[in-house]
Amino acid sequence: MRMFASYATLAASVLTLVRAAPAVDPRVLSVPPQLNPYPTQPRITFRPDGTLKLTVFSDLHYGENAWDVWGPQQDVNSTRLMKRVLHDEQPDFVVLNGDLITGENTFKENSTIYINEIVSSLNEVKVPFCSTYGNHDNNPNITHLAEYLREKEIAPHSYTRMMASGGEYGPGTYWVPIYAHPFDFAPALILWLFDSRAGNTAGANSVPVPDWVDDSVATWIEQETQLMDSVWGPPENTRGAVAFVHIPPYAIQQVWENLNSTINPGLDADTLGQGSTQATTNPASLGNDQKFWDSLNTNVKNLHAVISGHDHGMEWCAREPTKNVIFCFDKHSGYGGYSSPGWDHGVRNILFTSPDPGDGPLSWIRLENGTTRAQVKLDKDYP
Repeated sequence: MRMFASYATLAASVLTLVRAAPAVDPRVLSVPPQLNPYPTQPRITFRPDGTLKLTVFSDLHYGENAWDVWGPQQDVNSTRLMKRVLHDEQPDFVVLNGDLITGENTFKENSTIYINEIVSSLNEVKVPFCSTYGNHDNNPNITHLAEYLREKEIAPHSYTRMMASGGEYGPGTYWVPIYAHPFDFAPALILWLFDSRAGNTAGANSVPVPDWVDDSVATWIEQETQLMDSVWGPPENTRGAVAFVHIPPYAIQQVWENLNSTINPGLDADTLGQGSTQATTNPASLGNDQKFWDSLNTNVKNLHAVISGHDHGMEWCAREPTKNVIFCFDKHSGYGGYSSPGWDHGVRNILFTSPDPGDGPLSWIRLENGTTRAQVKLDKDYP
């Protein structure tokens, strides 16, 4: 322990530390609680060099075929992938983008125990993270709410929150602020997380859950962005955004039909049809995600991309022309869930080179073995 020869030396040392510390914007104290959703947790910030790396795991599908030898081995493989990727990539923040568990293959007495397995890799490296939930996370023996509650019990670095009006099957709609510096007044980036629900209700008399983001979320987005703008100011030159939702919006089906492998590199091995995008499992529901899609693109400014999983054979990005927004698929991360030879397993990385919302991030697919592919820049010049 360092000792000081005199009070004068001590005072000088303290003054030096104070001068070296980042300036605290006094307006921070006036931010309403609604815009300070993590008062007891460290702020997520860009690195001192102005960069930020997000790593997205999607469709982990733990609990597949829980009753035989093959199923648990896939969980071992998925954990191996998570540990290797986290070690190699050193992300600043992780997003788990839905279908954490294959709920229909689990038993009620141990269904949420798979959250322990998933979170253990994140806890081990103390990386902050948040989750969305997918259709396989709602089933007779598991619900989105049950997974959320288990995560909050065991994951000190979790930034997942619950939307009060989301109910048992769709509570995972919220946002996470990311700041350029620890003591800034306003964030430089907002991560928007949306619960696309789907799957089936719990219990013996299980019935389908609607497979789109609930209509109430459209109004919620408008209210949240209005509050942000009134307190933090207009976002145009100060605040970027990325949105995550497990099931792709229905509008992406039309985008898929017009892909160009040069402009839209990456695996395109799945078919988008019934059940592949929101509000399509039941043909009578077609278009029910439109209120969400309209509100997201109207109210969230500087939206770098909307990112989904769900369709395991996809990993491309493309611009959705009706909203002029970039959409990207994740990479199927888990060894559970459907797959085919050559599809591989990995993650989507998103690298911000600056907190400036005008600087679009780079994004690419990284496979478990370290191979990378399908890099694009998510900016205004992306075709």
